[in-house]
Amino acid sequence: MQTQQSWPELPPIRTGIKGRCPRCGEGKIFDGFLKLRPNCNHCGLDYSFADPADGPAFFVICFGCVPAVAFAIWLEIAYTAPYWVHLVTTLPLILLTCIPMLRPLKGWLVASQYFYKAEEGRLANPDTNSSESPT
Repeated sequence: MQTQQSWPELPPIRTGIKGRCPRCGEGKIFDGFLKLRPNCNHCGLDYSFADPADGPAFFVICFGCVPAVAFAIWLEIAYTAPYWVHLVTTLPLILLTCIPMLRPLKGWLVASQYFYKAEEGRLANPDTNSSESPT
């Protein structure tokens, strides 16, 4: 097994979209469709750093749902389509543009968090030993 310093820097777009470990590129990051594994099954990287939160859903809504709903509105205005037409056109369109995109986007965000060492913001505490009051 390699040491932590010898892992190659893998681009997040390459590993994340495939659902692979951002450190080794071999192990899987998902346990199921969207649930993250606790750690990599190949290199042992702990995935507790990963918190994509609502990022994947936001991107799916912006780039998948909005155009699909725009299509539904256009269909309704242009043709006054009955409900069954929306059921067989708009519903599959929304499902096909939203669900398949969630997993690669979540993988990309997790890999990006690892690659760019993204963490939660913390307040900086001034070093009390080095700051002396002027006399």
